[in-house]
Amino acid sequence: MTKLRKNYRSDALRSAHLAMQGLHKVGAVDKATMRQFDAACLTPVDDLQPDRIKGIREAAQMSQAIFALTLNVTTSLVSQWERGEKKPSGPSLKLLALAKRKGIKAIL
Repeated sequence: MTKLRKNYRSDALRSAHLAMQGLHKVGAVDKATMRQFDAACLTPVDDLQPDRIKGIREAAQMSQAIFALTLNVTTSLVSQWERGEKKPSGPSLKLLALAKRKGIKAIL
């Protein structure tokens, strides 16, 4: 089994995360708490530029309307992202980052 490389926000958070993983292994920390700790320690998703968002959509061969349905947002919002009027955030940004990294099929 291969290990995924994790990027931490800081060396201190890396140390704290490794300690928490040890506690999880011995059963002192449950899965839900470990997931929350993962999210807190790992580096956040980088912002995507408008041309990159459009590139993800075009690589998926989707119209703005279908892409919007896939991300559970409005067509207008996708258009605004691609024009740079608004920036994706939260779950939308995570889904876009996943689609960028693994392809649109990863979120279908």
